[in-house]
Parts: sequence; C-alpha cells; structure tokens
Amino acid sequence: MVAAFAFILVLVVLIPVLAIVIDSPVGQALARRISSGEDAKGAGPRLDALEAEVRYLTETVESLSEESEFLRSLVEGPAEDTPRLTRGPDEDASSDSSDG
Repeated sequence: MVAAFAFILVLVVLIPVLAIVIDSPVGQALARRISSGEDAKGAGPRLDALEAEVRYLTETVESLSEESEFLRSLVEGPAEDTPRLTRGPDEDASSDSSDG
C-alpha cells in the first residue's frame, strides 16, 4: 500500500517537471532533433548542398584567378629578360629564295 502511494506521488510530481522540461528551449531543440530524424553523425542534405556549393565556388575562383594571370601576362607583354627569337641574316635569304 505504501509502495503504491509512493508511486502515485512520484507520478504526480513527475508530470509537471516533465512539462517544464519539454517547454524549455532545450526540450524544444531535443524534440526538433528527434522529429527531423537526424542523428549526430548525419549532416543532412542541406549541409551536403552547402559543401557542394563551396566546392563549386572554390573551383570557379581558382579558374578566374588563372584566367586573370593569363590575361595580365598578355597585356603586359613579354618580360624584358625573356630572349626573343629573331631571324639571322642567312635565314632571311634562304626563306626568301624558297618562296619564289
């Protein structure tokens, strides 16, 4: 009889405590996590989509950087220390005679 009374008393006290915990922000966050079906390890499709977008943007930035360096080198022209290819005097004569 005493055990049944103690059980009922614990049950009566536990109901309001449980209601307070569920209504708290921690309880609501826990409920959202349980209802969404995500576990601690699973990132979810939203995070996967964000990671894919970051990879795409990183590749795009690298591509634009390479293109910018190439265009800059075209605009600036050849460097002064780069040797240029020129025709020698004997090459001019041989190329002119073979054309005609």
